[in-house]
Amino acid sequence: MIVLAVIIMMAGTLLEKVHGSAFALTHIYRTPWFILLLVAIASVGMVVVIRQKLYRRLATMGIHLAFALIVAGMVLTTFTAKSGRLTLTENESTSVFEATDDGRSCNGTLPFGVRLKNFDVVYYPGTHAPQDFVSHISFVDADGGETEAQVSMNKIARHRGYRFYQAGYDNNGHDFLTVAHDPFGIPVTYAGYLLLALSFVGFFFDRQSHFRQLLRTPIAKAVIVAVCLSSTFSAVHASTPMPRTLPADQAETMGRLYVLHNDRVCPLQTLAIDFTTKLYGKATYRGLSAEQVLSGWIFYYNDWSNEPMFKIKGNAVRQALGIDGRYASLNDFVAHGSTYKLQAPIDSLSFSDPLRAKFLAADEKYNLIAMLYGGQLLKLFPIADSNGTTHWYSQSDNLPLAVSDDEYLFVKKSLAYCQELVAFGRYDQLDTMFVKICAYQRQRAEKTLPSDSRIASERLINSLNYSRLLAMFFITIGLVFFVYTLVRMARGRELHRGVRLAALVLLFLLAVYLCVLFVLRWVVSGHIPLANGYETMLFLSLCVALMAMALQRRQSLSLPAGLLLVGFTLLVAMIGGSNPSLTQLMPVLNSPLLCIHVAVIMLAYSLLSFAMLDGVAALIIGRFSPNQQTALQQSLMRISQILLYPAVFLLAIGIFIGAVWANVSWGTYWSWDPKEVWALITLLVYALPLHARSFAWLKNPKLFHIYMVAAFLTVLITYFGVNLLLGGQHSYA
Repeated sequence: MIVLAVIIMMAGTLLEKVHGSAFALTHIYRTPWFILLLVAIASVGMVVVIRQKLYRRLATMGIHLAFALIVAGMVLTTFTAKSGRLTLTENESTSVFEATDDGRSCNGTLPFGVRLKNFDVVYYPGTHAPQDFVSHISFVDADGGETEAQVSMNKIARHRGYRFYQAGYDNNGHDFLTVAHDPFGIPVTYAGYLLLALSFVGFFFDRQSHFRQLLRTPIAKAVIVAVCLSSTFSAVHASTPMPRTLPADQAETMGRLYVLHNDRVCPLQTLAIDFTTKLYGKATYRGLSAEQVLSGWIFYYNDWSNEPMFKIKGNAVRQALGIDGRYASLNDFVAHGSTYKLQAPIDSLSFSDPLRAKFLAADEKYNLIAMLYGGQLLKLFPIADSNGTTHWYSQSDNLPLAVSDDEYLFVKKSLAYCQELVAFGRYDQLDTMFVKICAYQRQRAEKTLPSDSRIASERLINSLNYSRLLAMFFITIGLVFFVYTLVRMARGRELHRGVRLAALVLLFLLAVYLCVLFVLRWVVSGHIPLANGYETMLFLSLCVALMAMALQRRQSLSLPAGLLLVGFTLLVAMIGGSNPSLTQLMPVLNSPLLCIHVAVIMLAYSLLSFAMLDGVAALIIGRFSPNQQTALQQSLMRISQILLYPAVFLLAIGIFIGAVWANVSWGTYWSWDPKEVWALITLLVYALPLHARSFAWLKNPKLFHIYMVAAFLTVLITYFGVNLLLGGQHSYA
C-alpha cells in the first residue's frame, strides 16, 4: 500500500504540473479512494504494531500512533475545515469570504464582521522592497462590540475559532486576507507532531530498539558519537587587444559608491559582479575585475560593444546571432545596424516552447546593456521626498520638483563630468569626483544607508567568490581519494596516515571558509542565510564537511566521501550563480521557523548522502574484490543503518516544522505542493529500510546498498527536480 501511495503521489505531482494544483487536489489528493488508502496504511501499521507486541516499547508504539494521528488530522481537515479569501476595503465591514481557484477554498459567511481600519506596506529602509504587509482590522460582533487586531506576514489574528492571514493587496485599495477555520484537524495533527517528536527522542533511549543494538558494535559507537558532534556545529582571448577600462585603483574607488540594486542599497561592486556574471558567466573577464568591466561599459562603449563576452546557450540562439562559438559581442545582436536578430524568433515561439527560454536568456543579456545606458541600472543619487522618505535616482530619472538647482545639476552632470575626466586621463580628479559622490550619498541617505560593518562584510563576500574553483578542486581530489580508498579497502589495508591528514586539513580549511562566508552573509542580509538554493547548498556543504571530519576516525570512507560530496554541493551552488545577489528577504520568509526547517532537513540530506556513498563503495568493492565483499559490505551496511535512523527522524521533524510554518504563514499546514509531496515520498522511501525485521531481503547487504543508492534519487528530485521542473509554492527554494 505504501508503494502504491508513493506511485500515486509521483503521478499527482506530474498531473499538477500539466493541469494545475486544483486538478491534482480534485482528482487525486482529496478523493475518497486516496484518503481511504492513507487511512488503511495507518490502520495496518497499528495492527502490525499490536500483532508484534511492539506496544511494549513505548517509543516505537508512539511513532506509529503519531503517524496515525497525523493521518486522522488530515482526514478531519479535509472534511471539516473551511477556508477562503476575504476582500476588505478601508472603513467598510464584511463577513463574506470567497473561494479562490486553488481547489482548496470555498464560499462562506463569518458569524461576525471584519472592518479594515487601514493597510500599510512597510518597506526596508531606503528601498522600495516590501518588508511586511500590515492590516489593522477590527472584528464586529452581532452585539455591536468591536475587537481590534493586526494581521501581517507570519502574524495571525484569531477570533471565535477563525484565523486570518495576510494574503496581499491591489492598487484599487483592496486588502486580501485568508480566512481559515479548522477546529478539529489542526489540534489532532499538532498532537501527532508532538507525539512524533517525543517518540523520536524516546526511541534513542530504548534499549530494545534496533538502533541501540547497532550501537553495541565498536564501529557503531564511534559513528554515532561523531554524528552528534558534527550536527552541533580564458586563454581564447589572449591574442586579441584588451578593451579599455579604468585603472584598477580608480575602478576599485568607483566600486565603493552606494547604489540601489535588487531593491536594496549595496556597494556598486556588488552590482558590477552581478552585471559581469550575468553577461559572461564569471565575476571576472580576461583578468579584469568586475568593477573594471562595468566601468569599461560605462566609459568605453565602442571598445566593449565589439567584445565577445555575452555567453550564449543553445545552438539555435547561436545560429540566429550568426556566431560560431559560445560567446557573442553586443554588435552580433543587431543586423545591418538596426534589425534586432532575436526579435523574430522570440515572437514566433510559443510560451510553452523550451527553446523560447533560451532566446529570452540571451535577450536579457542584451537588454542589460540597454538598462545601463537608459539609467535604470545606476541609481546612485538618494533624494528625500516631502515626507522625508528617501528614494534613489539615476541621472536620467525625473527628479522631484523640490530639488534645488545645485543638487539638480550635480545629479544630472556628475557622470558626464566623470566621462570628461576619463577622456582626458585625469584619474586623480576622477578619484576626487567619486569621493564627492560618495559624500553626497552619505549626507542625503545617512539614516537609511547600511552600516559600515555591513558594507565591509559585503565587500569581503565579493572578494571570496571562489565557489567555482573550490567545486572543481574538491570534485577532482574527492574522486581521486575515493578511488584510492576503495583500492586500499579492497586489499584489506588502512589509509596512509599522511593522506588521511591531508584530506582532514583540506576539509577543516573548507569548513572555516564556509563558516566565515555563512556569518558574513548573515551580517549583510540581516537574516540567517537559508532562504534560497545557493545558501542552503553552502550550509549543506558545511554540514557534510563537519560530518566527514567527525566520522573520519572510525569510518575510512568518510573523508573521501566528504571531499566528493562537498565538491558536488559547491558545484550546484556555482550553477545557481557563483555569487548570487543578496536580496531582501521575502516577507513570508521572515520567520525563525524557516531557519530551523531548512537546517534540520539539510542535516538529514547530508546523512543520507553519506549512506548513499557507503552503498556505492560497497557495490564497487563487491564487484572488483569478491574476497572482501561480505565483511566490508556488512560493516558498511551497519554504518548506513546507524546514519539512517537520525536522518529519517530529522527529515520527519523538518517536514512537520515546515508544516507548522506553512500554517502560520498561509493558513494550511499541508497543501499537497510538489515539494511537500516529494518530501513525504522521500520520507516513506527511507522509512522502509528501518523495518528490516519485516522485510527479509533488506538483511542482504548487497540488496540493502542497492536500495540506498537508488533511494537517493528521491532526495535529488525533492531538492532539485521540483525546483527545476515541477514548480509550486516552494519554487523560490
